[in-house]
Amino acid sequence: QVRLVESGGGLVRAGGSLRLSCVASGSPFSIESMNWFRQSPGKQRELVAGTGSGGTINYADSVKGRFTISRDNARNTMYLQMDSLKSDDTAVYFCNARARERSYSSLTSYWGQGTQVTVSS
Repeated sequence: QVRLVESGGGLVRAGGSLRLSCVASGSPFSIESMNWFRQSPGKQRELVAGTGSGGTINYADSVKGRFTISRDNARNTMYLQMDSLKSDDTAVYFCNARARERSYSSLTSYWGQGTQVTVSS
């Protein structure tokens, strides 16, 4: 079973920085993509940043130039460096991965439990 565990959330003042990490355990056969989503109260979950298997990277317009996503494929780990944080960035941040557990497994979407990021103004 592929399991995703996030860490690095917390409370920070506006203008500050945080770095989130997500580790995929369970020795997945392959990971096609890894993504960061976020959800704040009363709002839908939204894609923040994502990486594809071919190295493609995309960002939500609201975080471009402030957030940087990266992956360490050898460690099945993904990071999100968040700089110049704003109060609007306050949300629970979720790690998502599309992966195959075994070579014969179908591609499945997995989610972490989420980590709270709170930006005080």
